[in-house]
Amino acid sequence: MNDFNDSTSSKAYTLPQLAELLDAELLLRDADVSHTTVNGIAPLAIATPSQVSFLSNSRYRPQLLNTKAAAVIVNADSTDDCPVNCLLHSNPYLAFAKLSHYFDTRPAADLQIHPSAVIADSATIGEGASIAPGVVIMEGVTIGRNARISANTVIESAVSIADNVQLMANVTLYHGVVLGSDVCIHSGSVIGADGFGYAPDTQRTEQGFGWQKIAQLGAVTIGNRVEIGANTTIDRGALDDTIIEDDVIIDNQVQIAHNVVIGRGTAIAGCVGIAGSAIIGKYCNIGGGSGIAGHLSIADGTSVMGMTLINRSVKKPGTYASGTGMQSAASWRKSAVRFTQLEALNQRVKELEKSSTKNRTKKS
Repeated sequence: MNDFNDSTSSKAYTLPQLAELLDAELLLRDADVSHTTVNGIAPLAIATPSQVSFLSNSRYRPQLLNTKAAAVIVNADSTDDCPVNCLLHSNPYLAFAKLSHYFDTRPAADLQIHPSAVIADSATIGEGASIAPGVVIMEGVTIGRNARISANTVIESAVSIADNVQLMANVTLYHGVVLGSDVCIHSGSVIGADGFGYAPDTQRTEQGFGWQKIAQLGAVTIGNRVEIGANTTIDRGALDDTIIEDDVIIDNQVQIAHNVVIGRGTAIAGCVGIAGSAIIGKYCNIGGGSGIAGHLSIADGTSVMGMTLINRSVKKPGTYASGTGMQSAASWRKSAVRFTQLEALNQRVKELEKSSTKNRTKKS
């Protein structure tokens, strides 16, 4: 998911080197420390003189005033408040995100195919691929260059995987799944399991209500530069595919049902549930714990706050929320009772309006 080489991990850098890497302007408070080496990143409050920090949220400005960091990544509005060296950047949070990869401690992949991996003769493995112990790769699978397939991952038949894909331990790809380039899928995720498709079978009523399973004939197609969190499930389509477009990021423990389409650049936080055939537009933000009903659409650029229930289509982009904020338990119980009384209150208001209208008519 990034353009940084593993060989840069665990290195130390001088401040001028960091400025060059980040395309930032270095503002020195003390010229003698320009060659000080930096070996990590830390929050403002605990950063040491050998670490870099950053300020992207104004609530942490008081910590900036007392930081001991070697340098802080800031924008032009914060340089006067920074007591140490500054790495001036128009987007400090983006600069921090890029810098984090230079200090990533994740070990480089072992560029070999482990003897315990089970690989079908008809599978094609690209140059530079790493296949860890216990991996199973079935018939007709195609894996691109520089793929990293971690331990005990199962890749079923006819799966297509493009270049630079990372599958962490215990990922399962069902048959026919297609992954674009630079995709990362974290441990425990299942891509391409059957969608929840059943038809009621009324002929089984004597034995209790019955169900006829619908064979799920589609697959899952995932675009380029997509990252999928741990223990997330994406179901295959019933007839056509479930589609995740380019540059989508999906957090842990998300459920995406059959025939869902998620537009390019959308971000989905943890524990979201998306029902079948929902269409989510491009560049949307879906807050954690939200639920999205099936067979509806959400406009491009929509933001959904956490724990929101989307039960009808969103045609106009904006920020949407549902539910109530936290209260004490005693207050919540009273509010819950009042909520059940709203319909009766509504009827009383209508009756009062009718009575008022009659009285005005009589007087006129």
